[in-house]
Amino acid sequence: MRYDCLIVDDEKVLADNTAEYFNMFDVKTHAVYGKEDALSFLGENEVSLILLDINLGDGSGFELCKTIRETSDIPIMFISARNTDDDKIVALGIGGDDYIEKPYSLGVVLAKVKVFLKRMGKTSATPEKSVIEIDCGRVRIDFTNKTVTVDGQEKKITSLEFTLLSYLVENRGRLVGKAELFDNVWKDRFTSDGTLNVHIRKLREAIEKDPNNPALIITVWKEGYRFAAEK
Repeated sequence: MRYDCLIVDDEKVLADNTAEYFNMFDVKTHAVYGKEDALSFLGENEVSLILLDINLGDGSGFELCKTIRETSDIPIMFISARNTDDDKIVALGIGGDDYIEKPYSLGVVLAKVKVFLKRMGKTSATPEKSVIEIDCGRVRIDFTNKTVTVDGQEKKITSLEFTLLSYLVENRGRLVGKAELFDNVWKDRFTSDGTLNVHIRKLREAIEKDPNNPALIITVWKEGYRFAAEK
């Protein structure tokens, strides 16, 4: 069976209430309460997006995210009462697409989920060529197959990271402000600078020769980013 959203949270009442709320607004949602139940459910059903708590009774949401990322780039939004920057960096660094702190507003979370579902299968970039080569051909971006190859080796990035890279490449040579990225990549204004920064760092680690001294994705202090123009 196909579901829009799977909630994985050991707080059973909160998970059930969130699922019930989503279903009221025609977002087909199911809730499970642990790591093993989540893996079992994913093995038997198709899911478009996962809301994942960090602390689970039978394991860690971090561990579950890593396991899912071995075979799937399904969007994963972490939900947690843990609000340290370290937790957020880890969550996004291992493949999470967003991080929502508890207690959360059901309306805000529903809005974010709907945005992710609307964006599924789409990228912001609409280049004239389906394949673009950058940095003397070292980096190859295939918009048809949604793959990124560096020095002949395919890099594993999430669908959201591909959308972000696509938008920067489409607008290469000019400053792309943070608000513009939130509007056109995340398609909401609830995303934090920290979330954007982590995804930019992951893209740099994937395509830059030296991620600490980027030559392709350039930071414009306090404003946004600029993808290097072709020479």
